[in-house]
Amino acid sequence: MIDAHAKNYLHDDLRWIREAMLSKLDGLSEYDVRRPLTPTGTNLLGLIKHLSFWEARYFGEVFDRPFPEPLPRWDDEAERGADMWVTEHESRAEIVDRYRRVWDHADATIDALAIDAPGHVPWWPRPEVKLFNILVHILTETSRHAGHADILREQLDGTVGVDAASAAQQEKDDTFWDNRRTEIERAARAARPEAH
Repeated sequence: MIDAHAKNYLHDDLRWIREAMLSKLDGLSEYDVRRPLTPTGTNLLGLIKHLSFWEARYFGEVFDRPFPEPLPRWDDEAERGADMWVTEHESRAEIVDRYRRVWDHADATIDALAIDAPGHVPWWPRPEVKLFNILVHILTETSRHAGHADILREQLDGTVGVDAASAAQQEKDDTFWDNRRTEIERAARAARPEAH
């Protein structure tokens, strides 16, 4: 049996990783939070927008507790991927504020329901779920995107970690990081099949 301890544990981890996601925007310009940093266009503010829509949907529609603001339809092929980037008409504050309102809504759902409360995810092959399944899914999805955000932020300005304390632990001078990269490159080249 899954108990309230498991629910609280997952919920606390979700709260932590949400804040970690937002920390990746700290100190960056409007351009840097929006600009595409991969060939597919992945960007920091787009990840926040994406997470807000899906968390709202999973802790809303799935449990008949719809988020009170309009969301794009999940089954609209024309809109697929539109949640992964931010237009020039959407402000950073708007995206971040929506994400925080989604947290409040999701937290209310999590608090109101038992860990084994039933839900229905029409876009899943096995649509009948429990709150436990959705907590694990959203925690996993948010953590996955937090990993993307870690790499994007490091590419932008070298910032690592999720807060000032963890970033400070990673602070090394350029010589240290140049030597580290050189050693990793040496190992990678030495491992090539043609080198053996």
